[in-house]
Amino acid sequence: MSQTEKEPLTFMAVHAHPDDEVFGTGGTFARYAAQGIRTVLVTATLGEEGEIVDPALDEQAKEAMFPRLAEVRRQELKAAVEALNIQESRLLGFRDSGMAGTPSNNHPESFYRAVFDEAVRRLVALIRELKPQVLVTYDAFGGYGHPDHIQANRVTNAAFDAAGDARCFPDLSLPAWQPSRLYYTAMPRSAMIEAMKEMQRSGAPGPWNNPAMNTAIMGTPDELITARIDVCEYIDHKMKAFAAHKTQIAPDSFMFTIPEAQREQALGYEYFVLVRSALQPVAGELQQDLMADLK
Repeated sequence: MSQTEKEPLTFMAVHAHPDDEVFGTGGTFARYAAQGIRTVLVTATLGEEGEIVDPALDEQAKEAMFPRLAEVRRQELKAAVEALNIQESRLLGFRDSGMAGTPSNNHPESFYRAVFDEAVRRLVALIRELKPQVLVTYDAFGGYGHPDHIQANRVTNAAFDAAGDARCFPDLSLPAWQPSRLYYTAMPRSAMIEAMKEMQRSGAPGPWNNPAMNTAIMGTPDELITARIDVCEYIDHKMKAFAAHKTQIAPDSFMFTIPEAQREQALGYEYFVLVRSALQPVAGELQQDLMADLK
């Protein structure tokens, strides 16, 4: 059972790959760390299947790096964790599954092909050890459909319940712990559409200039958003964390080319959807703090 008043306040986010922690939760991590709340990042894989986009590397250097890409990205993750002042960084220990339909989806060690109970067990162990009151992951589509993001949603939902039930995984020899809330990361559809328009008007290069991009189906419907966290004060932390992932995020990526006038709008707020909680938010009012009434 949850005993919030006896345990340090803890925020835990479950992400699929190194660099995912910055998108959607980077500012929230930095904000809560500054407030003295313990922050925990759980990363399912080390991004072994991702592209290498570092312009400092030629094709020969990239080919030489691929066999040790997991370790390279582990070090990049460590640097990003330091930039966001995350206190605890843990790995679930699975392999990157790659994009949907690729051969890497069938790798026996991939997160997508993991024995479900084993994946849930590993996360339950971390939840029971670190006792987060707030747990965060992606929505059922994984934000954009990546197999590892979808698997993170499934595993986190199951672990949210199993961690609080002493009958589940008794071999862990850890007392049951029920998180108080589960949130999904989100981006309001209206905010995304407006941001795209602003970027187009600014003339800045980026994905918003792709005429095939259908913004009408992007993002989360506004009426589903329950929380809007102001992280404007922590944009620099996010930028340092983005820069730490240099094999995945090139210097000319849109995060670094956003005009100064649009940085706050694009990076200064993070949004969430409350999925599970004993206390439901007041209709029409956005939460400003995921942990306000837990403090």
